Order: sequence, then structure tokens, then C-alpha cells
Amino acid sequence: MAGQRKGAHVSMMDAYRIAEEPYYRDVGHEVELFRAAYDSRTPVMLKGPTGCGKTRFVEHMAWRLGRPLITVSCHEDMTASDLVGRYLLDAEGTVWHDGPLTLAVRHGAICYLDEIVEARQDTTVVIHSLTDDRRILPLEKKNEVVAAHPDFHVVISYNPGYQSVLKDLKESTKQRFGAIAFAYPDPAIEAEIVSREAGIERGMADKLVRIAERSRNLRGKGLEEGASTRVLINAGRLIAKGVPPDRACQFAMVVPITDDPDMRDALAGAIDACL
Repeated sequence: MAGQRKGAHVSMMDAYRIAEEPYYRDVGHEVELFRAAYDSRTPVMLKGPTGCGKTRFVEHMAWRLGRPLITVSCHEDMTASDLVGRYLLDAEGTVWHDGPLTLAVRHGAICYLDEIVEARQDTTVVIHSLTDDRRILPLEKKNEVVAAHPDFHVVISYNPGYQSVLKDLKESTKQRFGAIAFAYPDPAIEAEIVSREAGIERGMADKLVRIAERSRNLRGKGLEEGASTRVLINAGRLIAKGVPPDRACQFAMVVPITDDPDMRDALAGAIDACL
């Protein structure tokens, strides 16, 4: 039975392994920094705008390190039980079910808490005992303390542009992490990424990046956020499928990011000028 249970655990964690290398373009020694942080078991915080490559980077590093990756998309209704686990009724009665954080702790996965500031602060404090020398996870409802697997690693991310007094990490949480700051790449590198990921010619990718730069200049002047690298790739993939570039940009870059008619007109003008 013990062998069967162990085999089941191995099979279960295999579902969290990344089989093929996710493309990622290192632009600021972040690969080297993350590897050093993993080797020293220093928790990592990724800070940067939406769609700039934070999640892809974590996936790439999990593949490089050969570790399972368990991703949690944080939200304001998420409770500590959603992370660590809870008792549930099934055919055998009341049975404990590990949450995603506990699974990662037990089996040595990388646990990635995406947009952690969206979660309530009383929920995120459960990671504190895992981000210092103790590396333990108390399961109070189960009366158990789980010692972290030697390969366990915790990574969090958030977009500083959406910070507020109500949505920010406590200093006691922030200072437990090493941090890597992400931004949109330099235009030449961003065009290289868009061309490769979308499967379009480099010249068209250059034009999409110029449109994005103009939209980012409007941040705080009518736009909460400019067009992200992810948005450019989406537009590029439509163009690769034969959609006219102006329509692809309207679909992927204009309508999703603003409902203001004047701002849409301004973006349409930028698209016409760049195309």
C-alpha cells in the first residue's frame, strides 16, 4: 500500500511538470538571479506590469530546474483553507485534502502565488513560516506541522501599478523575499519576442511594438495600462492567421483596454500612423 501511495504521489506531481521548454528571453540576468535564489532557498518576488512575462518566466525556470510548478491565481475571496487544505466529505467519511500550497510543500514543487496582493492579508500570512529558516507549514485544523521538502520554493508576483493602501503587502511579508523587477523589454528585444511567439515577420512585429509604445505613453492620461507584450503577441497571432493588421490591433489592443471613445480614437490614430 505504501508503495502504491508513493507511486500515486509521483504520478500526481508529474501533472505539474512542464514537458517542453517555455520560450523566455533573458533581458536582465533574471535567470541567473532566480537560479541562485532557488539554490539558496531564498523566496522570490516578481514585480512588474501585466503581460510583461512574469508567469512565463516562472514556467521557464521550473522547466530549467526540473521542478513541478503549482500556480495559484490569487483573488479577494481566497481563504487560508484554499491554500493549505480542508476536511471534505466523501464516500469514506471526512477526509483531509491538501491545498495547492501544502502539495508543493510536501512534494518539493515551486509554488507560484500570482497577483498575491489580490488575496486578503490574513490569508497571505500563512506563507510566513515557509519564508524564513523554519520552512514549515502548520496545518492547525489537522494538528500537523509539515516540514518543507528540500526542493520546495515559493514565488509570488504582483503589479505595482495597481497598488493601493488596501491592496499592498505587509512590510513583514515583503522583507522575506528577494525581488526581481520586470518591465516591458527594449523595443528591439520586444519585437524579437513578438515575432517569435506570434509567428510574424520582424517588420510587422516592429510596427506592433511602436503602437504599444504610444499606448504606454497614455498611461495615466486616460489609460490605466498600455498595451502589454502579451497583447502584442495576441494581435500578431491574428495577423499570422490572415486578419488585416488594423482589425487585429482593434480586436487585441484597443477594445480590450479601454471603453472611452476618445481614447479608442487616439489609439486608432496611433495604429494608422504605425501601420
